[in-house]
Amino acid sequence: MKLPESFYQNDDVISLSQKLLGKHLFTRIDGELSGGIIVETEAYRGPEDVGSHAYNHRRTSRNDIMYSKGGVVYMYICYGIHDMLNIVTGQEGESHAILIRAIEPTDGVDVMRKRRGFDNDDKRLCKGPGALAKALGLRKIHNGTSLQGDMIWIEDHGYELTKEDVIACPRIGLNIEEPYKSMPWRFYIAGNKFISRP
Repeated sequence: MKLPESFYQNDDVISLSQKLLGKHLFTRIDGELSGGIIVETEAYRGPEDVGSHAYNHRRTSRNDIMYSKGGVVYMYICYGIHDMLNIVTGQEGESHAILIRAIEPTDGVDVMRKRRGFDNDDKRLCKGPGALAKALGLRKIHNGTSLQGDMIWIEDHGYELTKEDVIACPRIGLNIEEPYKSMPWRFYIAGNKFISRP
């Protein structure tokens, strides 16, 4: 069952980042289904979060979708190379987002192998946000897509995690000032071999 739009409109992006762990993310691009279990996320709490694209209420053509009501996709290109999948959360105007860093592939694995260009290491297929987006067929053109449609969506399959299952640690690759550099706003499933890094 798809997560309802109301799920994404919770104001607490930190809590939602943890609640997304264990949920199933799917895409249907060019008629091909692919997806898997979300195993790693990062929370970005705009506008006070220095690591957020919406820090200090910054609003540009690139990040405008972040100010939408929660439940849509925010896609951007990192380093001019990697497409990155983010989930917009909260109420309209709040600019919170969750970066999906890794999934454990379960559906359409052959499709994802084809998109990634290799078939000898499934642990690498969706390991890291750039790899994940490529494996799922997602690009910047999907920016603003609703998670209630049939192109990108998230389902709850009843996979329950305990507090011990969830690891919280600082986000990766942010050259920003403290305390936000060390905020434990990256979350992953303990012991999962598909996360981008332990």
